[in-house]
Amino acid sequence: MTDAQAPRVLVVDDDTYLTLMLSDYLKAEGFQVAAVHDAEAGVSQALSGDYDVVILDVMMPRLSGTEALRRIRADSAIPIIMLTAKGDDIDRVIGLELGADDYVPKPYFPRELVARLRAVLRRRPAAHAVQAAANYDLGSLQVDVPTRRVLAGSQPVELTASEFNLLAVLLQAGERVTTKDELSLKVLGRSRASYDRSVDVHVSNLRQKLAETAPDIEIETVRGVGYRIGTSR
Repeated sequence: MTDAQAPRVLVVDDDTYLTLMLSDYLKAEGFQVAAVHDAEAGVSQALSGDYDVVILDVMMPRLSGTEALRRIRADSAIPIIMLTAKGDDIDRVIGLELGADDYVPKPYFPRELVARLRAVLRRRPAAHAVQAAANYDLGSLQVDVPTRRVLAGSQPVELTASEFNLLAVLLQAGERVTTKDELSLKVLGRSRASYDRSVDVHVSNLRQKLAETAPDIEIETVRGVGYRIGTSR
């Protein structure tokens, strides 16, 4: 892979020493890396269009990583991995609810972070590969998988990468219930741990957006199993 083809990673973390070590590790793994040490600069850089993915720390002075995430998500669907305090489920859930694609608890193993990065970056092309059809029509919803466009009637529906892939996997399954384990593998690129609520939060976010734009579409919870998408009866 040439430097021009290497994924471009933006690291936003006020810990300059750890950021330097992480940047060196990521470069050795074949990534292009830039780092900023405050959230305001992170928002500006994330919205520049110069990066493929953002690693964003939650705990930063002045502007928090959570608020930075909120501002980025107002204008961009760039993949974002949050760095959260170990065991802080509140930060993780809030981050996912605001549109983060994944999270890694601190202190982290760089190898795990690289695996999460690669999984997030694979999601766009991987979503195309798992689809049996290029387009889906369900009620008022039209989904064009190759262009990753979603319309409710004639109005575009803005989804994050994870939300789009979740929708595509559910549509592919049709009337079959998709398990949380399957969704975690296909949407997040990793096995689901028993305590992991990531799939549930992404489903909740997608439900909210569909309720606002395509209220005839329902994501049904099949208790103890998973989810199924359909139209309201």
